[in-house]
Amino acid sequence: MKATVYSIDGKALREVQLPPQFECEVRYDLISRAAISDQTKHYQPKGNYPLAGMETSARYRGRKGDFGSGKNRGMAIRPREVLPKGRLGRVKRIPSAVKGRRAHPPHVNEKILEKVNKKEYRAALLSAIAATASSEAVKKRGHRISKQLPIVVENAFESLAKAKEAFRALSSLIAEDLSRTRKGKARSGVGCRRGGKRYPKSALVVVSSDAPVLKAARNIPGIDVVKASSLSVELLAPGAKAGRLALYSEAALAEIAKL
Repeated sequence: MKATVYSIDGKALREVQLPPQFECEVRYDLISRAAISDQTKHYQPKGNYPLAGMETSARYRGRKGDFGSGKNRGMAIRPREVLPKGRLGRVKRIPSAVKGRRAHPPHVNEKILEKVNKKEYRAALLSAIAATASSEAVKKRGHRISKQLPIVVENAFESLAKAKEAFRALSSLIAEDLSRTRKGKARSGVGCRRGGKRYPKSALVVVSSDAPVLKAARNIPGIDVVKASSLSVELLAPGAKAGRLALYSEAALAEIAKL
């Protein structure tokens, strides 16, 4: 399978042989499962500290003959702090006490992390990479593109250090899809009053190493930039839907061949 290499000005330069990863079968079921697994890694675990309210010297002393007993003192017999010479401190530990434990706290028993086997995740990752070369899958996600997929750009793209340079290069390659994501939509709820917006996902830019374009292009609406070694199914299939528009540097293809 071959692809056309474009310059940063959008001109076709030559053809390049793609790694076999782009010819894998597109398994939508595996991609969806792996993408959901990636999403669950961002969840905040529920539950409180198991020993919250219990780290205190307070203990129940209600037996009549005990040293420092609270019986027959005209006070409620509750777990109280241990003080010198048998004195009774403040009530602690019980739910009705100040800074006491909660009566029915949320438990940490619920498993919110969706795990996937290593071989299954690798198969999903290769399948998601192959989906970026499928015009049918990419257009089904709503991307607008007229070029042959996947889009491969020369290595000079990685050395772009300014956002305006990266935007100019992307505009010459995927202008139709960039225009789709520039306006954005107002967030719902309080976010819209703060001027927040949500931008549709545009292209995923894949580079070979820590190139300057990683910082230059990250603030362009809808664009994500990632190293080939850090590719994840969540980036290749946002919302667990395969077929994201992807733009690969020529050097990144050699790194993808190692996956």
